[in-house]
Amino acid sequence: MSEPIVFISHFGLKDGALEGFREMQREAVPQLEADKPRTLAFLYYLDEAGSEISIVHLFADADSMDAHFEGAAERAGRAYEYLVPRGWEIYGRPSPTALETMRRSAATAAVPLTLRPTYEAGFLR
Repeated sequence: MSEPIVFISHFGLKDGALEGFREMQREAVPQLEADKPRTLAFLYYLDEAGSEISIVHLFADADSMDAHFEGAAERAGRAYEYLVPRGWEIYGRPSPTALETMRRSAATAAVPLTLRPTYEAGFLR
């Protein structure tokens, strides 16, 4: 049985970057939705101060996460004009390749990577 994966990324917004980031996302999110049909959810949440953003990704399985990660370095490069990594969380078991990519990214950015690999119960519609 394939197991769902929730991937949450946390970022700080660079000073004065909120509007530029929003403008970029007005183009990037619809393109991502079209290009990544196996990504079940891709949701941005902004804190009240407008200085921190979290992105919630939902995948049906590890293969879907791998498909989403294709081209991620290019997308991240553009986003990092506005964002500073703060940490990542993975709930579920990503592929070994995706896990190694996230471990390297966390080490490079000197941010935490939280792993909760064991899916116990629940449902995904």
